[in-house]
Amino acid sequence: MLHAPAAKEAKDNSSEWKAKLGIKLFWLYSVIYMGFVGLTVFSPETMKKPVLAGTNLAIIYGMFLILFAIILGLIYNHFCIKKEDEMNAKPEAK
Repeated sequence: MLHAPAAKEAKDNSSEWKAKLGIKLFWLYSVIYMGFVGLTVFSPETMKKPVLAGTNLAIIYGMFLILFAIILGLIYNHFCIKKEDEMNAKPEAK
């Protein structure tokens, strides 16, 4: 049994802008992640050093990466909603 989509699909005028923002945030995260991988591969002793309350840099950096990914997702969502509202708004009739 087939049924219609739950929401009416319409053209998203902001999809290109959102894709570009997503790619920029992806590269930002990738560069920071490459720093983590680089330190792990080329300087494992640095990653073993305690930094915060006796916790080593590897754990702190790893937790930062997880939190940073969540923050980037929230930033992406905020700006996408704002841009969708701006670009998909119907002109008001006068």
